[in-house]
Amino acid sequence: MMKKVYIDTSVVGGYFDDEFHLWTKIFFESVKKSEFRIVVSELLTEELKYAPEYIRDFLDDFPNQHKEFVELTEEAEALALQYVNAQIVGMKSLADCRHIATATVNEIEILTSWNFKHIVNLNKIRLYNGVNLLNGYRTLEIRTPREIVKYED
Repeated sequence: MMKKVYIDTSVVGGYFDDEFHLWTKIFFESVKKSEFRIVVSELLTEELKYAPEYIRDFLDDFPNQHKEFVELTEEAEALALQYVNAQIVGMKSLADCRHIATATVNEIEILTSWNFKHIVNLNKIRLYNGVNLLNGYRTLEIRTPREIVKYED
């Protein structure tokens, strides 16, 4: 079965960033080979509205068979606020919490991001997952695209 991977805005932007391009390109090539199915949230779609057109339209090149769409639900919003209330991050990072919560409540196995400050951060990952477990959810793997692609010899 193809693994579902929730992507945040930094992954789409990473394709066009010198620092993250190589591994983001390999990740999206893996998606095109059906190794992963990307999960696109309404949050991502909303955030991309403010990006340049070439970034905004990037995901249009992927057929719907490689994508799954999810919404920000009241349940996810409540969980995101619990992350803030647990002081994992401040209210300014609520958008990041919404991504994590949306992936969690939709039972996505992996969230991938290039946001090292608020998302792909070992101490914060443990705290997010602690809140998840306390609220009856399973843990979420939070990794960079580089960590989840297959390496070729």
